[in-house]
Amino acid sequence: MRIVSGSLRGRNIDTPTGKTTRPTSDQTRESVFNILAHATWSPPLEGAIIADIFAGSGALGLEGISRGADFCLFVETDPKARAAIRNNIDKMGLSDVARLHRYDATKLKVAPGNLRGPFTHIFMDPPYNKNLWRPVLRRLVDQGLLAKDGVIILEESVEAEVEPRGFEILADKTWGAARVLFLAPNA
Repeated sequence: MRIVSGSLRGRNIDTPTGKTTRPTSDQTRESVFNILAHATWSPPLEGAIIADIFAGSGALGLEGISRGADFCLFVETDPKARAAIRNNIDKMGLSDVARLHRYDATKLKVAPGNLRGPFTHIFMDPPYNKNLWRPVLRRLVDQGLLAKDGVIILEESVEAEVEPRGFEILADKTWGAARVLFLAPNA
């Protein structure tokens, strides 16, 4: 895996060993970021404050930083995945624009010094077919973690039934086994 575009283009991304994570493919990442770059409903990536939840290797957040985001919070509980993210942050010299937290994404909350939100872009790539996105979506809104015009990018299995109540689906795309929804809270 590698960074697809931006200032870090071509840099290799370390991935966790084993089968506990499923990194987003280069093609899917490139397509997601092309949509974000051109959609009228998407905040600009330049200067963005982003979160990569269920981060795995951190590929989505790293791609966001490469494309101009000012900051990324990586949220991951798996020890091997956190080690890969930490290694990626260190080898790419991103420690001043990235933070790594071991939070359970279903329990994220605002507390002094623990987050740097609200976030303009929140990437969520939970384990497929476990509905972990459901409690996290509500928590993001309830805790004020999404910026006023922010967007949530949710990746799930094409087989999964995803009905994000309380959210508008801005775009719904499929690449291989991945279905990616771009969401904003209903007014």
